[in-house]
Amino acid sequence: MSAEMGAADSWRVTLPCTRAEAEAIDAADDLAIDAVLMTTEEVEDDRERWRLDAYMEAEPDAAMLAAIRALVPSATGTAPVVTALTAQDWVALSQEGLEPIREGRFVVHTSAHPTMAPDGGRALLIDAGQAFGTGHHATTSGCLAMLDGLAERSFANVIDVGTGTGVLAFAAAFLWPEAAIVATDIDPAAVEVTRANAAANDVSGVDLIVADGALHETITAKAPYDLVIANILAGPLVSMAPELAAIAAPKAVIVLAGLLETQRAKVVAAFADCGCTLEAVDLRGDWTILRLAAGAQRYVPASPPDPKGRDGWALDI
Repeated sequence: MSAEMGAADSWRVTLPCTRAEAEAIDAADDLAIDAVLMTTEEVEDDRERWRLDAYMEAEPDAAMLAAIRALVPSATGTAPVVTALTAQDWVALSQEGLEPIREGRFVVHTSAHPTMAPDGGRALLIDAGQAFGTGHHATTSGCLAMLDGLAERSFANVIDVGTGTGVLAFAAAFLWPEAAIVATDIDPAAVEVTRANAAANDVSGVDLIVADGALHETITAKAPYDLVIANILAGPLVSMAPELAAIAAPKAVIVLAGLLETQRAKVVAAFADCGCTLEAVDLRGDWTILRLAAGAQRYVPASPPDPKGRDGWALDI
């Protein structure tokens, strides 16, 4: 066990896992563990080299360690690494190894690695912290590239569902400065992080909403959107397909991410059922970023939204 100087604010338990175990953890509706679970790809495209980190407020007891171990059978025989974390540890951990990421007109950097914007582009300061989406994961950087590729098109009404740190909403604000932009997340902490990041990057005019998916009355009142961005997870994307399609304008662009290539067909099929057509794919290792076009007529769901599969969608990486 390791601990830094000062009282612990929280604790972390770390164990190795496989990609299959990570997917099962991410897809589970209720694991009945009083901890925040995060899975991370340790070695790109290596199915066996993933990691589970469980964060909790109290020091884990034997029962908690046993519950976490049960999630990753492949780690049988491996001692969990238990770390006491102080507030200062969080700052160090969040910035460790996060070199600037460049995608088209954008460079995303942390305060530990300041850098200049490319000519005609935009530098975005996004420190890792309580919300996901620093630009360093393939899903977020792939979305930045997808948005950059749409720069010559015109959009007037944009929504970023599952905004995390706000990086994709900020990129949209740079590319289409006259557009109305909504950034929404189910996690109030993520919305507050986005608010702080907007101030740090001198981004104004982004309407921030705490909401579960696209069902909030303010979101629907501002619809239809001609650009819909959703970097979440495959299961929630399938579940949310009708409501996301319903807020899209006819022939709107829909950018989806947070899914593995093995999950692409299921996500595409769910949106095809709502009249959407796949137009482009950006494959980055195991991860896939999709660009779809909404149908020529605005989609109207045949039945009320089914909440099954939505749990945990704010845990995107």
